[in-house]
Amino acid sequence: MTEGPRGRADREDQLEPDVALAVRMAVWLDDRYIDPLVGLVLPGAGDLLFAAVGMYPIFVAVRRRMPAVVVARMIRNVAIDLVFGAIPILGDVFDWIFKSHRKNALLLLERHVLGPSPWRDWIAVLGAVLVLLVALCLPIAVVVLALARFG
Repeated sequence: MTEGPRGRADREDQLEPDVALAVRMAVWLDDRYIDPLVGLVLPGAGDLLFAAVGMYPIFVAVRRRMPAVVVARMIRNVAIDLVFGAIPILGDVFDWIFKSHRKNALLLLERHVLGPSPWRDWIAVLGAVLVLLVALCLPIAVVVLALARFG
């Protein structure tokens, strides 16, 4: 992601510090595969941990008063990662491919530069709410089942 979300003309040193941090986090978590590797070692718990870490770019978007649809799309990305990432082994392969942190860094960068969202973003709001509800329940259920089985 060293040039993917930014491009050559938009270097990290030209970004606001909070946006630059979100981009660096995405590089570490997705491009260097920290998220899927920790998820493999700590099924369920690793996914919850990185969903919490993945809230930082969302916090930046809210603090910068980016359109609600952008925030909803970011929440949806974290929720999708959380739901599918909680599935042992297959979820880690999904994390390897989906890269929610990268997607959110791209959204943050795009809206940081472009401003208001197009109408298609509003469609994502409905999906974000539904996926978030499922995402909040599934990993907790996986951790509880794992603890019951091994505890």
